[in-house]
Amino acid sequence: MSFGKTLACLVLLVALFAGHAARAVQPDEVLKDPALEERARRLSSELRCMVCQNQSIDDSDADLARDLRIVVRDRLTAGDTDAQVLDYVVSRYGEFVLLKPRFNLRNALLWSVPAILLLAGGFFLFVSARSRKRPATGELTEAESEALDRLLRDGE
Repeated sequence: MSFGKTLACLVLLVALFAGHAARAVQPDEVLKDPALEERARRLSSELRCMVCQNQSIDDSDADLARDLRIVVRDRLTAGDTDAQVLDYVVSRYGEFVLLKPRFNLRNALLWSVPAILLLAGGFFLFVSARSRKRPATGELTEAESEALDRLLRDGE
Protein backbone atom coordinates (compact mmCIF):
# COMPACT_ATOMS: atom_id res chain seq x y z
CA MET A 1 0.00 0.00 0.00
CA SER A 2 1.38 3.41 -0.90
CA PHE A 3 1.99 6.17 1.59
CA GLY A 4 -0.94 8.19 0.21
CA LYS A 5 -3.41 5.35 0.64
CA THR A 6 -2.11 4.63 4.14
CA LEU A 7 -2.47 8.28 5.09
CA ALA A 8 -6.00 8.38 3.64
CA CYS A 9 -6.98 5.29 5.66
CA LEU A 10 -5.50 6.81 8.79
CA VAL A 11 -7.40 10.09 8.27
CA LEU A 12 -10.61 8.13 7.70
CA LEU A 13 -10.12 6.16 10.92
CA VAL A 14 -9.43 9.31 12.90
CA ALA A 15 -12.55 10.91 11.45
CA LEU A 16 -14.64 7.88 12.40
CA PHE A 17 -13.39 7.81 15.96
CA ALA A 18 -13.50 11.58 16.34
CA GLY A 19 -17.23 11.43 15.66
CA HIS A 20 -17.61 9.43 18.87
CA ALA A 21 -16.18 12.34 20.83
CA ALA A 22 -19.20 14.43 19.82
CA ARG A 23 -21.12 12.66 22.62
CA ALA A 24 -24.70 11.52 22.60
CA VAL A 25 -26.17 14.76 23.95
CA GLN A 26 -28.97 15.88 21.71
CA PRO A 27 -29.28 19.54 20.67
CA ASP A 28 -32.57 19.93 22.54
CA GLU A 29 -30.85 18.88 25.79
CA VAL A 30 -28.15 21.56 25.70
CA LEU A 31 -28.63 24.32 28.26
CA LYS A 32 -28.47 27.96 27.17
CA ASP A 33 -26.15 28.90 30.04
CA PRO A 34 -22.63 27.71 29.07
CA ALA A 35 -21.53 27.43 32.71
CA LEU A 36 -24.48 25.20 33.59
CA GLU A 37 -23.95 23.15 30.43
CA GLU A 38 -20.30 22.62 31.39
CA ARG A 39 -21.35 21.45 34.87
CA ALA A 40 -23.97 19.16 33.29
CA ARG A 41 -21.37 17.64 30.95
CA ARG A 42 -18.93 17.11 33.83
CA LEU A 43 -21.62 15.44 35.97
CA SER A 44 -22.87 13.36 33.04
CA SER A 45 -19.37 12.05 32.44
CA GLU A 46 -19.30 10.79 36.06
CA LEU A 47 -22.57 8.84 35.81
CA ARG A 48 -22.81 5.33 34.38
CA CYS A 49 -25.40 4.43 31.79
CA MET A 50 -27.47 1.67 33.39
CA VAL A 51 -28.11 0.12 29.97
CA CYS A 52 -24.59 0.23 28.51
CA GLN A 53 -22.77 -0.01 31.87
CA ASN A 54 -19.34 0.77 30.41
CA GLN A 55 -20.26 4.22 29.15
CA SER A 56 -21.12 7.44 30.85
CA ILE A 57 -24.58 8.85 30.25
CA ASP A 58 -22.84 11.61 28.30
CA ASP A 59 -21.54 9.02 25.78
CA SER A 60 -24.58 6.75 25.61
CA ASP A 61 -27.42 6.87 23.08
CA ALA A 62 -29.74 4.81 25.30
CA ASP A 63 -33.11 6.28 26.22
CA LEU A 64 -32.40 5.88 29.94
CA ALA A 65 -29.15 7.81 29.54
CA ARG A 66 -31.06 10.59 27.80
CA ASP A 67 -33.56 10.67 30.68
CA LEU A 68 -30.73 10.88 33.20
CA ARG A 69 -29.05 13.70 31.26
CA ILE A 70 -32.33 15.61 31.35
CA VAL A 71 -32.71 14.96 35.09
CA VAL A 72 -29.18 16.27 35.69
CA ARG A 73 -29.91 19.41 33.69
CA ASP A 74 -33.26 19.92 35.42
CA ARG A 75 -31.64 19.64 38.83
CA LEU A 76 -28.90 22.10 37.86
CA THR A 77 -31.38 24.65 36.54
CA ALA A 78 -33.36 24.24 39.79
CA GLY A 79 -30.25 25.45 41.63
CA ASP A 80 -28.82 22.18 43.01
CA THR A 81 -25.10 21.91 43.61
CA ASP A 82 -23.08 19.21 41.86
CA ALA A 83 -23.04 17.14 45.06
CA GLN A 84 -26.81 17.44 45.43
CA VAL A 85 -27.35 16.30 41.85
CA LEU A 86 -25.10 13.28 42.34
CA ASP A 87 -26.77 12.46 45.67
CA TYR A 88 -30.17 12.67 44.00
CA VAL A 89 -29.21 10.28 41.20
CA VAL A 90 -27.46 7.89 43.61
CA SER A 91 -30.52 7.85 45.87
CA ARG A 92 -32.64 6.76 42.88
CA TYR A 93 -30.27 4.27 41.19
CA GLY A 94 -27.76 3.26 43.86
CA GLU A 95 -24.02 3.79 43.98
CA PHE A 96 -23.52 1.59 40.92
CA VAL A 97 -24.54 4.58 38.79
CA LEU A 98 -21.26 6.31 39.69
CA LEU A 99 -18.37 5.53 37.35
CA LYS A 100 -15.97 6.32 40.22
CA PRO A 101 -17.61 5.00 43.40
CA ARG A 102 -17.24 7.01 46.57
CA PHE A 103 -14.84 5.73 49.20
CA ASN A 104 -16.69 4.29 52.18
CA LEU A 105 -16.36 1.35 54.56
CA ARG A 106 -18.26 -1.04 52.28
CA ASN A 107 -16.02 -0.26 49.31
CA ALA A 108 -12.88 -0.46 51.44
CA LEU A 109 -13.97 -3.88 52.68
CA LEU A 110 -14.79 -5.01 49.16
CA TRP A 111 -11.34 -4.05 47.87
CA SER A 112 -9.44 -5.35 50.91
CA VAL A 113 -11.04 -8.82 51.16
CA PRO A 114 -8.78 -10.41 48.49
CA ALA A 115 -5.66 -9.07 50.21
CA ILE A 116 -6.93 -10.24 53.60
CA LEU A 117 -7.66 -13.72 52.22
CA LEU A 118 -4.23 -13.89 50.60
CA LEU A 119 -2.51 -12.90 53.84
CA ALA A 120 -4.62 -15.35 55.87
CA GLY A 121 -3.78 -18.17 53.44
CA GLY A 122 -0.08 -17.35 53.61
CA PHE A 123 -0.22 -17.27 57.41
CA PHE A 124 -2.05 -20.62 57.46
CA LEU A 125 0.58 -22.21 55.17
CA PHE A 126 3.40 -20.80 57.28
CA VAL A 127 1.89 -22.05 60.56
CA SER A 128 1.04 -25.49 59.17
CA ALA A 129 4.53 -25.92 57.70
CA ARG A 130 6.16 -24.97 61.01
CA SER A 131 3.96 -27.27 63.09
CA ARG A 132 4.54 -30.43 61.07
CA LYS A 133 6.03 -33.21 63.13
CA ARG A 134 9.47 -34.09 61.91
CA PRO A 135 10.69 -37.61 62.53
CA ALA A 136 12.88 -37.86 65.58
CA THR A 137 16.52 -38.45 64.73
CA GLY A 138 17.57 -39.61 68.18
CA GLU A 139 20.12 -42.32 68.89
CA LEU A 140 19.37 -46.00 68.39
CA THR A 141 18.51 -48.17 71.34
CA GLU A 142 20.84 -51.06 72.20
CA ALA A 143 18.45 -53.61 70.61
CA GLU A 144 18.21 -51.55 67.41
CA SER A 145 21.96 -51.17 67.28
CA GLU A 146 22.48 -54.95 67.62
CA ALA A 147 19.86 -55.65 64.91
CA LEU A 148 21.56 -53.20 62.58
CA ASP A 149 24.95 -54.77 63.20
CA ARG A 150 23.50 -58.22 62.42
CA LEU A 151 22.00 -56.98 59.18
CA LEU A 152 25.25 -55.38 58.13
CA ARG A 153 27.26 -58.53 58.93
CA ASP A 154 24.80 -60.77 57.08
CA GLY A 155 24.92 -58.54 54.02
CA GLU A 156 28.70 -58.90 53.63
